[in-house]
Amino acid sequence: MPAINDDNLHDLYENAPCGYLSMLSDGRIIKANATLSSWTGHSPDRLLRLHFHDLLTVTGRIFYEAHIAPVLHAKGFFDEATLDLATAAGVRLAVMVNARRLPESENRPSCIRLAFFKATERRLYERELVAAKSAAETRLNSEREIAQLREQFIAVLGHDLRNPLASISAAARILGREPQSGTATRALSLMQNSVTRMGGIISNVLDFARGRLGGGVAVSRDTPEDVAPVLHQVVEELRASFPERTIETDFRLNAPVYCDPSRIGQLVSNLLSNALTHGAENEPVRMRAATAKDQFELSIANAGSPIAEEMAARLFEPFFRGEVRKTQQGLGLGLHIAAEIAKAHSGTITVASTPEVTRFTFVMPMQPDEPGA
Repeated sequence: MPAINDDNLHDLYENAPCGYLSMLSDGRIIKANATLSSWTGHSPDRLLRLHFHDLLTVTGRIFYEAHIAPVLHAKGFFDEATLDLATAAGVRLAVMVNARRLPESENRPSCIRLAFFKATERRLYERELVAAKSAAETRLNSEREIAQLREQFIAVLGHDLRNPLASISAAARILGREPQSGTATRALSLMQNSVTRMGGIISNVLDFARGRLGGGVAVSRDTPEDVAPVLHQVVEELRASFPERTIETDFRLNAPVYCDPSRIGQLVSNLLSNALTHGAENEPVRMRAATAKDQFELSIANAGSPIAEEMAARLFEPFFRGEVRKTQQGLGLGLHIAAEIAKAHSGTITVASTPEVTRFTFVMPMQPDEPGA
């Protein structure tokens, strides 16, 4: 191993893999190594006639004076500061800088020593990250705006569809009061059934749009309600829409329920329609409702093919329809809206499916929770 001497130390300083610079407190450069001279394009003699600010870009000078110099004055050092040097050719050179302030001694005045490390690739990577983040945020904001406009459009469209649909329904009812032939009677029945189905679809779309826009499904539970009339009405409406199907009911309702009757009717209609649509056509749909133990419980069961476990886990997601027959129509919002209405009533909807029966069960407390309870 060769002995360490002044020549070795001089070479280690001059040809180090980093740039070295020493300057006085006023910024005058008093020493710089050959590496820094090569990077900046200034000759060693030229460097000794410059101030440190002469090696910085305009933004580099601002950053040095505003951030680095105060830290150096207060602490006597700084590490891993990022700066841009300006080469003799006017090219920007990205560097990382470490610095130490040395106090005045008998042999030297107070000075600052700096070590420079090239950071071109790192700075490029950082700039690319910032650009990518900015582009991603722009895309995200654009997608959010598009999504909000789409949901607002759905809400407005659903609202505007209700008026002509109501007119069609009213006209069908007026015509139904007049004597009609068998063909006309069947046509009016089909028209009323279509109006009922379209009304349900529009209600589901509106509720979904409100939920996505932050409004959620609004319910009122201020007063106790007798839910029996609502359940009977829903059953009769769907019997009229599915005249070939059998709906069996068993209602044991001994007490009123604090609920929003119109929303409960919508929930039950969605569950019952789902059972009639997907259940075995030659088997009845069984609907049970009871009030007991401070809770209201309703179940709807149908025979038919069981629901696979992986499908059951997604049934209440919006627009999920699973495997459906070509004759089955709908957007896949009914069960999602039903679940949202149950949630708004502090209740739940669960599903259990076997080869013998598929049963949806809705359970909710008969009274809302007391504030602060």
